[in-house]
Amino acid sequence: MGAQYESEVVYHSLREELKRLGVIFCDMDTAVREYPDLVKQYFGTIVPPNDNKFAALNSAVWSGGSFVYVPEGVRVEVPLQAYFRINAENVGQFERTLIIVEPGAYVHYVEGCTAPIYSAASLHSAVVEIIVKEGARCRYTTIQNWSKNVYNLVTKRAAAYRDATMEWVDGNLGSKVTMKYPAVWLMEPGARGEVLSVAFAGDGQHQDAGGKMVHVAPYTSSQIISKSISKGTGRASYRGLVKVHRGAHHVRANVVCDALLLDEQSRTDTYPYMEIEEEQVSIGHEATVSKVAEEQLFYLQSRGLTEAEAMSMIVNGFIEPITKELPLEYAVELNRLIALEMEGSVG
Repeated sequence: MGAQYESEVVYHSLREELKRLGVIFCDMDTAVREYPDLVKQYFGTIVPPNDNKFAALNSAVWSGGSFVYVPEGVRVEVPLQAYFRINAENVGQFERTLIIVEPGAYVHYVEGCTAPIYSAASLHSAVVEIIVKEGARCRYTTIQNWSKNVYNLVTKRAAAYRDATMEWVDGNLGSKVTMKYPAVWLMEPGARGEVLSVAFAGDGQHQDAGGKMVHVAPYTSSQIISKSISKGTGRASYRGLVKVHRGAHHVRANVVCDALLLDEQSRTDTYPYMEIEEEQVSIGHEATVSKVAEEQLFYLQSRGLTEAEAMSMIVNGFIEPITKELPLEYAVELNRLIALEMEGSVG
């Protein structure tokens, strides 16, 4: 487990048995000092400094973040966990995370994000780079619960090689504005990418989330499943990209984005973008927008639930395809945070 407050990493630990297997889990500052060759080989190769303005800012001022290296054939069965916290107002956090999964290896990395409430704004602009080599699998889970004064503008991208699997599981509940689109570049045949995203936008929030899949090689597959909930003046947007390069034949890609509006003021938007340069592909896209029916609320309230409890149950049922993929303690936390939102509380 690791923890970072502002730009300073304060705690990192790794079980001895994993160390004996050659697994490295430390903060990026330590990695630069102790494993410079590994960092130099991969740093900035997936997200170069000129990729976008936020990546450029991060590349210039980054501090902290996690470094994970899993040797060939090693399966890390216990999730590696990191916790990021902004403690002061008017600050920026610019951590950099680099994960390298060698052939045939497996790792699950889980991060949580939070901050106390201040009147002044704060900025979180992180960069995450992941390399998943032949036959390896990586799952990256985020539960983001920044306070409502944080601008959360991050770049997350992975490259998956032959027969590798990359999975992003992304939960967004906090922040004032979130712009986050985890991406997978499918570099060689057999590579598979998946994004499972859930976003909850309460009063005054704008959750702009989604995913990107770039099929560079033939015989690759991808899936994006997005669930968004809007409440009060909240606005939730799905923004996604599926790109198939010329020559990437026999690609299979599927996109599902579902939105749930909880009242008359809330808003949802969908911005799917598909760029297909090859004919022999199978691409699917479906989207739904729904409201909570009065009959649903009436039925649940007739069984003794309050309106807030009934609404919470409906919302948790809506995002169940995402929560079932989370470790148990994180699924419980996500359900509880949504229950607090339904009660009008601050999580």
